[in-house]
Amino acid sequence: MRLQSIMYGVVGIALASAGTVVAQVDLNKTAKLRTPAALTEEAPGDYKVNFDTSRGTFVVQVHRDWAPLAADRFYNLVKNGFYDDVRFFRVVPNFMVQFGMHGNPAITRAWSTTSLKDEPTKQTNKRGYITFARTGAPNSRGTQVFINYKDNGFLDKQGFAPFGEVIQGLDIVEKINSMYGEKPDQGQITSTGNAYLNKEFPKLDFIKAATIEK
Repeated sequence: MRLQSIMYGVVGIALASAGTVVAQVDLNKTAKLRTPAALTEEAPGDYKVNFDTSRGTFVVQVHRDWAPLAADRFYNLVKNGFYDDVRFFRVVPNFMVQFGMHGNPAITRAWSTTSLKDEPTKQTNKRGYITFARTGAPNSRGTQVFINYKDNGFLDKQGFAPFGEVIQGLDIVEKINSMYGEKPDQGQITSTGNAYLNKEFPKLDFIKAATIEK
């Protein structure tokens, strides 16, 4: 009986230690994401990103020569876990699906002033191509991206420069829940993050984890 108690105690300590390590990793990721100026690694010429989502998995191939600034930004965001537990908050059938607003408002604020400079649109916004979202203002790309559901060539002249393409699982992307359309309010997401989305739009699909393929 005593040996059994000791064994349970050892297991308990091991589990506690594992939990501490996981928590520390999460804290490290959060700390990095709160300092965008430090995340400026140059991306490889081509790289793949695996998206594990609530709907299934899909893979994006990024081509740095299409849009270097966008490819570098996306690489750093993915590598440091920015898109993990992030919702597909804007889903418009026959147009596009958009994501990239972090669930933690503090991280959203940290990236709010880190806009990317505009760069030439070398590829058209074809079905399955991924592009950074922007406003009508110059140099307004940030962390939000969208995947085209159809050929949206009219976006090309508006400064929307694709930087990659879905090479696997486009059928999964097209099944992302669109029941809420454009209802989620970006101001509310900015201020309260996933707490707002989980309460008001509980059936939104989301990214479990996005990782660079090695």
